[in-house]
This record gives sequence, structure tokens and C-alpha cells, in this order.
Amino acid sequence: MLFDTHCHLNVDAFEEDVEETIERAKELGVSKFAVVGFDTETIKKSLELSQAHPEIYSIIGWHPTEAGSYSPEIQESLIQLLGQDKVVAMGEMGLDYYWNTSPKEVQEKVFRQQIQIAKDLKLPISIHMRDAIEDTYRILKEEDVSSIGGIMHSYSGDVDDMKRFLDLGMHISLSGVVTFKKAVEVHEVAKAVPLDRLLIETDAPYLAPVPYRGKRNEPGYVRYVAERVAELREIDFEELANVTMTNAKRLFRLEDI
Repeated sequence: MLFDTHCHLNVDAFEEDVEETIERAKELGVSKFAVVGFDTETIKKSLELSQAHPEIYSIIGWHPTEAGSYSPEIQESLIQLLGQDKVVAMGEMGLDYYWNTSPKEVQEKVFRQQIQIAKDLKLPISIHMRDAIEDTYRILKEEDVSSIGGIMHSYSGDVDDMKRFLDLGMHISLSGVVTFKKAVEVHEVAKAVPLDRLLIETDAPYLAPVPYRGKRNEPGYVRYVAERVAELREIDFEELANVTMTNAKRLFRLEDI
């Protein structure tokens, strides 16, 4: 069985068929989902989904593209909501220099504030990193996140940078990008990441894997991510599924479930 550790069933793309999407995922062997909320509305929907479905868990935080709207009121609300019983991590947080909707110093301040909250609450963190590898690494190292660990979500860096993030106690999560023919660096990461630090995800509705590239992604398609990673590592699909499920449950403290 598979654990999609990062999806967005809480966005408008699934408004009409979220229940059917969940059922299709189950048919493909996906038994657990982490639905990530990244602003006020998606956080609310993530929590609603995790309360309504035993197989769904919530990860909530403030996305770097929304950093300009972060406020003391939002921070206090986040702290309260993070205490709910099915919230397993904080995020997605980090830096996004591609869209660059907020100044870098604002993104960094909000990133650091969220890391501190996660450390206070002893929650792992889910990291969004786009065109910002060096600053992301610097902040994670300076904030000493090893005590909580977390996930480099939809990792697309190279093996050398992967090793640096592993040294900080982070896990590496691979998305549909690993199925893309030209994603050579990600293929090498899939081969090199230690099995006990490997996770898989869809980031649905984004980054649909082959054979659905260019279409709406769904949590069920994490199966194609798992199949490709198993192929690259030359191991059985079942071993890859079991390892990634075990890793996710350990990181999210769900070992007894």
C-alpha cells in the first residue's frame, strides 16, 4: 500500500470530484494521503478532509508565495490549528524565488518563524524550495532542524545537494518528475537516496507523472512514481511501497496505525 505524502485535494481542481478521486486512488493501492494546506482557505479544507476521512492526514502551514500576507493573527491561528489530532507536519513552508511574489527577506522571516513554531510543537516540516537551494539550506542549517526533521517536498536538486539536506535530518520526497525522461538529476537522486529517507508524493493536481503528464494529477498516480523509483533502484515494487509507507508513518508518528 502507498502513502501520498503531499497532495492538494483541497484546491478547486478537485471541487467537483474529490470523493471519486479518493476512491480511484484506493483502487490503485493508495491507502493514506497527506493533504497540504498553504493558505487560509486550503488549510480549512485540509482539516475538513482529514476529519471526514480516516485515511487522510493534514499538513498545514504558510506557502512562501503567500509570505506577504503572513501576520500575527495568522500565526496565532496556525499555532491553534496545528494542535488538532490529525495534523502530522507543518508546511508547506520555504522559499520561492521563481514566482518571487514577496521580497526574499520577507520570505525568509516567515520561513524562520514557522520553523520555530514547528520546533516548539515538535512537528516535522514540509519544505517548498524553488530556485532557492542555497538560501533554503542555509536557513535550515542555521535553524538546526535536525531535532524535528522533515521533507524536501518534490525534490528536484542534484545528488550533492541531496546529501546536504540528508545531513540536516531531512527526508527526500520524489514526485512525478522522476518519471520524466529528461529529469536525469532526479533519476540519480532516486538511485542514491538512502531507502530509510525516501518518500513519494504526487503534489496533485500538479506535476502529473507519465503516462498522464500534462493532465490533472491525482493521488492515485503516486503508484507511477513508486513504480519508476523501484525500476531505477532495481528493487521490487512491493519493497519500495513498504519502505516508503514505513518511512512516512515513522516521520509522521503514525507507527501504530
